[in-house]
Amino acid sequence: MTRPQRADARRNRERLVAEARAAFLAHGTNASLEEVARRAGVGIGTLYRHFPRREDLLDAVFRGEVDALLDLGREAARSGDAFGALGTWLRAVVDRHRAWQAIAAATGPDRPNATLAAARIPVEQAGKTLLARAQKAGEAHKDARIADLLRLAGAIGQAADETPDDPKLPDRLLQLVLDGLRAQPRTGRRAR
Repeated sequence: MTRPQRADARRNRERLVAEARAAFLAHGTNASLEEVARRAGVGIGTLYRHFPRREDLLDAVFRGEVDALLDLGREAARSGDAFGALGTWLRAVVDRHRAWQAIAAATGPDRPNATLAAARIPVEQAGKTLLARAQKAGEAHKDARIADLLRLAGAIGQAADETPDDPKLPDRLLQLVLDGLRAQPRTGRRAR
């Protein structure tokens, strides 16, 4: 039987994950763990007690990102604006792209990361729920698929990473995707 974590240990762990996220985004996944511990206000021994390997810390950061995205999906599913909720959620996917790519790169192509693999299904399901609501409300094209929208969100995140001097690029690109996703009244003519 596992004992519940003490409140101070839980706070230390949460601070370590938050500081690691910031460090990994700013300096890559090889950022100094000593600096992460210092910024979290703990010693390096405390960091290693919680996260014996760098990969354990990477997994914790990634799980935190996924949990936040899933929480947002549940909250958005209660919104009265089905299309707006989907757009807000897709923006969060775009915003998390960089963290996800960093973790995927750190695990390497020859070492699949179980945390990454396990996250795909619940993330897709959260998106499917939001897309289905928007489609049912007649606000999103009925033939849209969440896998396609997630690919587009990833592409927007990649474009943003490659164009850091244009901070408004992700918003513009996502708006184009959302404009294209929005269900339009049929005019009887097909585009050629």
